[in-house]
Amino acid sequence: MTRPVVVCVPARNEAKRLPLLLEALAHQTLSAPINVALCVNNSTDGSAEAAEEAVAKADGRLRLNLLTCEFPPERAHAGSARRAAMDLGAGWLNEDDALLVSTDADCRPPADWLEANLASAGPMRIVGGRVELDEREADTWPLLFDLRSRFDDYWSKVREIEDAVDPVPWDLPPRHGDHTGASLALTAGLYDAAGGVPLTSSGEDRALVAAALAVGGELIHPQAVWTRTSARPAGRADGGMAEEMRRWLAAGSDGVDPKVPAFNHWQSRALWRRAMRRALGPGELMLAEAKLPPMPNEMSLPKRLRASSA
Repeated sequence: MTRPVVVCVPARNEAKRLPLLLEALAHQTLSAPINVALCVNNSTDGSAEAAEEAVAKADGRLRLNLLTCEFPPERAHAGSARRAAMDLGAGWLNEDDALLVSTDADCRPPADWLEANLASAGPMRIVGGRVELDEREADTWPLLFDLRSRFDDYWSKVREIEDAVDPVPWDLPPRHGDHTGASLALTAGLYDAAGGVPLTSSGEDRALVAAALAVGGELIHPQAVWTRTSARPAGRADGGMAEEMRRWLAAGSDGVDPKVPAFNHWQSRALWRRAMRRALGPGELMLAEAKLPPMPNEMSLPKRLRASSA
């Protein structure tokens, strides 16, 4: 029997992007209609109406559970929105075995995204999906795409260092390193045991992963699970990917390479993680690492790591 699945989406003023996401979900390879739990919050642009129109055009491929709400100013942030969407999905299917798959309103997943998530899922697994920039926007933001390619090479080298020093038995290479709200899946039972999405103004996805790890979850990063996200440098959430891309653009536009931690810092961090893993549980380990002083950004982003490796 196929595990029930629901895609959980928070959205705020996303009338232009939501139809693209819903169209991509309508083209998923799963034969059954796709369940979508959508929380439209604090919006003024007709996001809810745009979503309903897109669902109507999907010829029955989508089942929409729509929640519209207005959070008070002190709670109008990413944590509240993602929690509402995930809670909506969990309560809708009401099965511990159901797979809750988080994504963002500006994503456009490939057709096999849900199938790949289901293939990797398990009762205690947290499935992180790789996040790529949407290739349809390459002509609009060529500098971003060039920098992203170089960052991908850099992070691949970081993963090699980590896997050599501190391999995780259930998350062996080849793997990527992303586990963000753009593509993050876990069962409703594990989600409930973790206490849901923490109500933090930013970094709520990482906080959810830490909470799920603390109750026995196992974080995995299968290469087959990935999605596209908008390359726009103006985002909705503080501390999100759009903010990072604004920093890339600022550096690249001045002809200056972004600065990143040198690889020896990542080796030291992996050695620290290996030593602390014996004393701390996985959730405490992630939280403890987040409290460490940031690594110094003293090395220019390498230009052609893959070519030099070859």
